[in-house]
Amino acid sequence: MSKFRKKGKKGQPAVNTAALPDIVFMLLFFFMVTTVMRETSLKVINVTPKATEVSKLERKSLVSYIYIGKPIKALQGAFGTAPRIQLNDAFKTKEDIFQFVEMERDERDEAERNMVTWSLKVDQETKMGIVTDVKQELRKANALKINYSTKKTDMIQN
Repeated sequence: MSKFRKKGKKGQPAVNTAALPDIVFMLLFFFMVTTVMRETSLKVINVTPKATEVSKLERKSLVSYIYIGKPIKALQGAFGTAPRIQLNDAFKTKEDIFQFVEMERDERDEAERNMVTWSLKVDQETKMGIVTDVKQELRKANALKINYSTKKTDMIQN
């Protein structure tokens, strides 16, 4: 007879869950550190147009956004349906743009003040008249580095 005998079938051992709380807290900590809170809550409808030739901005920390579009449905009773300019979290007029530019520049380091890009996030249904007015006010404030925010679309070949 042999010395080794099968002792019957053993079940698989239970999964060790001792490290599970460590993993959960590590993931929680990771997401808490890497999450960026939205700085501005949109008060205008903002569906940007699509474009094929786009490029990404290098340093998003040097970008200030100007939103242009119709107010959202909840605010249309108070502000109407005409396109409005949103600077930070409030509706402003084109005359307030100069002051907005100065405030945004003052918040930056002195070396970065001339490198700020002014990004216009304009709803695709907005007429160009209000956009031209905003651009004229930016010129008066010597904010000459302007871009239009768009969504990238694939070019379709026929």
